[in-house]
Amino acid sequence: MAREQQRNNPATPPPLRPGGAHRRGPVVKPKNFTGTLKRLWDYIGKERSMLTLIFIFILVDSVLMLLNPFLIGKAIDAMSLNHGKVNFGFLEVMIMILTTAYIADALLTWLQGWLMAGVAGRIVKSLRDSLFKKLQRLPIAFFDTRSHGELMSRLSNDVDNISNTISQSMTQLMSGVVVIVGSLVMMIVLSPILTAASMVTIPLVFLLTKMIAKRTSVLFKQQQIELGSLNGHIEETISGIEVVKAFNHEDKVIEEFEQVNTRLRKVGLKAQIWSGFLMPIMNVINNLGLAIVAIVGGILAVKGHITVGAIASFITYSRQFVRPLNDLANIFNILQSGVAGSERVFETIDEQEEPADEKDAVSLERPQGHVVFDNVSFGYRADVPILKNVSFEANVGRSIALVGPTGAGKTTVVNLLTRFYDVTSGRIRLDGRDIRDYTRDSLRRSFGFVLQDTYLFSGTIKENIKYGKPDATDDEVKHAAQMAGAAGFINRLPQGYDTVLTENGGSLSQGERQLLAIARVMLAKPALLILDEATSSIDTRTELHIQKALLTLMENRTSFIIAHRLNTIRDADLIMVIDKGQIIEKGSHAELMKQQGRYYQMFFNQFKNVEPGYQQQIAENIR
Repeated sequence: MAREQQRNNPATPPPLRPGGAHRRGPVVKPKNFTGTLKRLWDYIGKERSMLTLIFIFILVDSVLMLLNPFLIGKAIDAMSLNHGKVNFGFLEVMIMILTTAYIADALLTWLQGWLMAGVAGRIVKSLRDSLFKKLQRLPIAFFDTRSHGELMSRLSNDVDNISNTISQSMTQLMSGVVVIVGSLVMMIVLSPILTAASMVTIPLVFLLTKMIAKRTSVLFKQQQIELGSLNGHIEETISGIEVVKAFNHEDKVIEEFEQVNTRLRKVGLKAQIWSGFLMPIMNVINNLGLAIVAIVGGILAVKGHITVGAIASFITYSRQFVRPLNDLANIFNILQSGVAGSERVFETIDEQEEPADEKDAVSLERPQGHVVFDNVSFGYRADVPILKNVSFEANVGRSIALVGPTGAGKTTVVNLLTRFYDVTSGRIRLDGRDIRDYTRDSLRRSFGFVLQDTYLFSGTIKENIKYGKPDATDDEVKHAAQMAGAAGFINRLPQGYDTVLTENGGSLSQGERQLLAIARVMLAKPALLILDEATSSIDTRTELHIQKALLTLMENRTSFIIAHRLNTIRDADLIMVIDKGQIIEKGSHAELMKQQGRYYQMFFNQFKNVEPGYQQQIAENIR
C-alpha cells in the first residue's frame, strides 16, 4: 500500500525554464571554497603514492635551496678572513658545493614537473570520466533545460581549468610551504632582530591577498558562466547553420555572438586586471621589506653584531621567504579560477539522477506488448498539467496512432511509456505489470525508436545500423537496409556500408539519414515500436516503399505512431486525437471520418486547397 501511495504521489519533475538555458540570473559567489577543495581532494587523494614521491623530491630540492644562501654567506666571509686575505681553498669548496646543488636543483625541478604532469592528467581523466558517466545517468528533463554547449563547456573548459590549477599550483604549494618554514628557521638562526624587522610587511601581504581574492572569486565564477553561454551560442549556431542562412540571419547571429563575446571579454578583463594588481603591489611591498632589512642589517654590522656574509645570506633567505608568499598569493588566484570550474563540474555531478529501479524490479523478458494507460496525468510542474487523466488500451500487435496539434501531449505519451519521465498520477501497465516494476534497462530495450530528429554517430554506415544490435552480421545489416529502402543509396557510395559518416551524418540528406534510422530499428527487431514522424523527411515515392517495410516490421508488434500527415496512419488499428492533454476522439480512420468531428476537420484541412468534389472522392476512397 505504501508503495502504491508513493507511486501516485511522486516527486514533481524539475520545471522547464522558459526560454531555455541561456537565461541566467545574478551571478552567485562560490558556494563553499573549502568544501569544493575538499571534494577535489577526493580525486587528488587517489594519487597519494605519486604525490608522496613528488613531495620527497620537493623536500630535497627545498633543502638545497635553503643551503645555497648559507653557503653564499660563508663564501663571502671567506674573502674577508685572515686580515683581508682570501681563503681560496675554502672558497673553491663552497663553489663546488654550490655548483652541485644548483645542478641537483634543476634536475629535481624537472622531475617534479614531469611527474606532476602525469598526476594532473590522471586526476583530470578521472574527473572527466565521472562527469561523463553522470551525464549518462541523468534524466531527459535535465537535458531539456540546458544547452548542449553549456554542458560541453563543463566537460572541456571547466575540467581543463581544473587541470591547469592542479598542475600549476600543487608543486608550488608544497614547495612554497617547505621553503617558507625553512627560510624562517634560518632567518631566526642568523638574526632574530633582522627576522622581526622583515616581518613588518607580512600583514600587508595577507590584507592585499584577501582584498583581491574577494573580488576575483566573483569575477572568475562569472567568467566561467559567460564562457558556457558563448559555447552554447556557438554550438546552437553551428548546429542550425542551414536555418540561419535560409532566413538570412547571419548578421543577427554575429551580433548576438558579439554581445556574448563582449560580456565574456569584459568580465575576463576585470578578472585579469584585479588578479594582475597582486604581483606589482607585492613587489613594492617586498622591496620595502628589503630596504628595512638592509638598514637594520647595516646598523648591526657597524656595531659588530653580524657579519657581511650573514647579512647577504639573510637577504637571500628573506627573498626566499617572501617569494613563496607571492607565489601562494598567485596560486590563490589560480585556485579561485579552478574552484569556479570545479563548482560547475560538481554542480552537474550533484544533479539528481533518474530514480533507482525498485528493489524488487524484474527484467522484462519476452515482452508481448499489451499496454494500458490507467488514468495517467503528468506535468513538468504540478500546476501546469501536460496530460490529464489519459486512459486507453493497446492490445498486442496493434498499431496506435496519436494525432493532434503541436504541444497537445503526443510525444509525452511515448516519453512516459519509455520512462523518460514518470507519471504524476495513475499508472502505465505493460503485459499486466506496472512499468515501474521493470528495470529501466530491460524496459527500454523492448522499444525501437524512429524519431523525427534522427541522429547518426561518427563512424561507418554499418556501425550506425548496428547501433541497436552490435553483434549483427553483415548479411543482417544489408537485409535491414534493404527492407528500409536504404540499400540503394548506400551501394552508390564509394565505400558502401564502410563509408565513414561525419557527426550526425552531415554528408547525407535528411531523408537518407531517416532511412538509416529506420534500418537501425529494423535490425534490432524490438517488441514495441515508437515512430515519431518517422517518414516526415522522406519523399512521397520513398514513403510508399517505407510504409510497406514498416507494415512488415509492425506485424505482431505493438506500435505507437505520431504523425501529422494523416494519410500515413489511416491503416492504424486505433487513432487517438489528443488536444490539450486529453483524448478527445479515438477509433479507426473510417469510424472517425463518420463521426465528422475533430479528426474529420483535421483531415480535410490537409486538403483545403483541393476542390470540394475531389475532397469527397478522397474521403470515400480512403474509407
